[in-house]
Amino acid sequence: MSNRRIIIVDDHPLFRAALRQTLAGEGSQYSIAEAGDLEGLAAALEADRDCDLVLLDLNMPGVRGFSGLLLLRAQYPDVPVMIVSAVEDATVVRRAFELGASGYLQKSVGPAEIRAAIETVLAGGVAAPEGVELTQSDDQSELMRRLASLTPQQVRVLMMLSDGLMNKQIAYELSISEATVKAHVSAILQKLNVDSRTQAVIAAARIEEGQFEALLAGRESA
Repeated sequence: MSNRRIIIVDDHPLFRAALRQTLAGEGSQYSIAEAGDLEGLAAALEADRDCDLVLLDLNMPGVRGFSGLLLLRAQYPDVPVMIVSAVEDATVVRRAFELGASGYLQKSVGPAEIRAAIETVLAGGVAAPEGVELTQSDDQSELMRRLASLTPQQVRVLMMLSDGLMNKQIAYELSISEATVKAHVSAILQKLNVDSRTQAVIAAARIEEGQFEALLAGRESA
């Protein structure tokens, strides 16, 4: 596997540098790029979509819970994503896979484990922390899969609904018509199997419910 392109996305430059150094130990096996936020990642992917793997931190400015992963998977469904996080909670790990992650790498593991997990995902496999049962589900699992079916624009609209924006404001922010916003809202309600905007917002909040404190705690220890 030569010249496999990997993008490291983390807002901590020191961690990006450490992860790059870990992977550089494999010689010329990887071509590594970096981004400090989702905007930087989007720019890198738009410039060159020939990317084999994105290593994504869950905890970055402007990202709530799993919203960054959700948007990335919707926008670039063909690009595998491995979460790299200090959070080791099993529910958080399962949520990441339910929302389309191909791997979950805990920041506490050593270089050999990091390289092995990345090689597994690059080979088309799934890399999960030891002891986490991915087939286990709960009453939120089906909702996570429904959320994962949203298009990029529907994800954006849903996040803006969650922020309390009205159709007119969403239309302005996304430079689209109010009629288009209404169409997106209708599609969101159908995909999430809910009857109102309020229920859709409640569903979106479930992305964070039960694990957002763990994500924040992970950020403090990152």
